[in-house]
Amino acid sequence: MSMSTAEDRAAAAEETLSEDEYRDRLRDLPPSAKLVAKVLETDSPLSQGQLAEESLLPDRTVRYALNRLEDVGLVGSRYSFRDARKQVYYLKH
Repeated sequence: MSMSTAEDRAAAAEETLSEDEYRDRLRDLPPSAKLVAKVLETDSPLSQGQLAEESLLPDRTVRYALNRLEDVGLVGSRYSFRDARKQVYYLKH
């Protein structure tokens, strides 16, 4: 029986990644996703707008990069403590 996407993400969130596995998952992603991951390594958690500002990428490109990173289980999100209307993103490894 196959798992749904939500279950895949939950399973990915529970596992701890080694540095090699983190790099393997990141390797096949587009350059925008790699840049967003690098920004999150340096400063985290950040909102989508903050990521766009720090990476100098358009908002739409940042959203695409975050979706790709979430799909492979490298990025998580939660609501901001400062502004509950916004989500902030962080690396899971």
